[in-house]
Order: sequence, then C-alpha cells, then structure tokens
Amino acid sequence: MTAHHTEPPKPDAEGHDVAKAARVTRRWPVVAGSVAVVLVVGLGIIIALRPRVPFELDTEWMGEIVEHRSPLWLGPALFFNYAGGGIVGSVVVPVVVFLLLLAFRRPWGAAYFAIASAVSVICVQLLKHTVGRARPTEILVHADTGSFPSGHTANAATMVVVLGILFPRVWVWCLGVAWAVLMAISRTYLGAHWITDTVGGLLLGAAVAVIVWTPLAHRLALEATQPHPFFLARRRQ
Repeated sequence: MTAHHTEPPKPDAEGHDVAKAARVTRRWPVVAGSVAVVLVVGLGIIIALRPRVPFELDTEWMGEIVEHRSPLWLGPALFFNYAGGGIVGSVVVPVVVFLLLLAFRRPWGAAYFAIASAVSVICVQLLKHTVGRARPTEILVHADTGSFPSGHTANAATMVVVLGILFPRVWVWCLGVAWAVLMAISRTYLGAHWITDTVGGLLLGAAVAVIVWTPLAHRLALEATQPHPFFLARRRQ
C-alpha cells in the first residue's frame, strides 16, 4: 500500500505560516519580550531611586519641546491625548477592535487582542504605582499620578504589534509604527511624560504583545488561513 503524507498548510495570502507558527513557542518571542521587560523594569528601578530627578536627556528634550510649542501642534497632540487614553483610548477603541475581530470570525484574534491589552494596562499601572515618578511641571493636560511608564504609548505599542501580527502587511506596520511614535511624541509635547517614560511604554507594550502571542501563535496562524466573512454576510448556496 502506498502511504499518503498530508502536507502541512501553506502560508496564506497574508503570509501566515502555520508550520512555522507551531515552532514559534520555543523560540525568540519569549526571549525578546523578556529582555524588553527586564530593560523596562531596570529603568524603573533607577527612576524609583530618584523619582523627582529627571535624566539629562529628559530635561534637554523637554526644554526643546517647550521652546517649540505652538497652537499648530497643540491640536494634534490633544487628539492623540484623547484617542490614546481615558475612556476612548482605554475602553472604546479596544472594545471596537475586539468586536470587529469577532464580527469577521476571528475569535482567537479577538481573544489575543483582549488579553494583551489587559495585561499591558495591568503592567503599566503596577509600574506607575511602584516607581512613583513625578510628572513634568510643564504639563498641559490633566493626568493621574505616576509618570513612568507612559500608558498611552504602551497601549499604542500593544495594539500596533497585535494588529501587525494578525495582519502582517507592510502598510499595517508602517501606519502602526507611525501611530505609536506620534503618540510618544505627543505625550512629551503636552508635558505629560518625560521622553524615557514613553520609551519605557513602547518597550513594555510591544513586549507584552509578543509574549502573549507566543502560546497562541499556532491557533492564530490556523485561524488566519480560514475565510473570514462578516458575520452578517449571506452564505453562498
């Protein structure tokens, strides 16, 4: 009798490789994400020892920002402040993304996004209350206590990496990176954070997204190879 060998699913149109994803749980994501988390925690420890004494880089960057403030840039900065935090950034946007993923029949993708977002928020709040860094005195918006790390940039980085993994296309990554970088710049422009706060937020948010992806990589890749019609779409006869 002739043995029949079943070939593993080939990469889909978006580049998801199921066979490769099955091996990803034992490779670089955990190491890379863990290194990023260690860097953030290490930076947080240094800051905690001097919570009211900013680094020279922080003061120089803030000085340049304050010197070049103008009404032209205030509007966009306030938009990022509104869209990246508070009820809109922390609740409305994540819920909309979650529901859209479910609507297009990607339950594992929705679960991945929800878990990564929640873990990112928890990690940010733990660090904020542990480090207790004072915010810049040049702040233009109302903000809670604790400057390190930036919750806005952590949220942005988590969302960007999650969507980049779910939809691995160049334009998704380009738009995502631009969004995260502009979010980080806007936080310092408004005086809500020191530049090192935003660097910590970006590293932490991206690390959480990568670490959470690791155990779900195979299921997400399998799910991506399936058709994803909108849940209201009519089935073809």
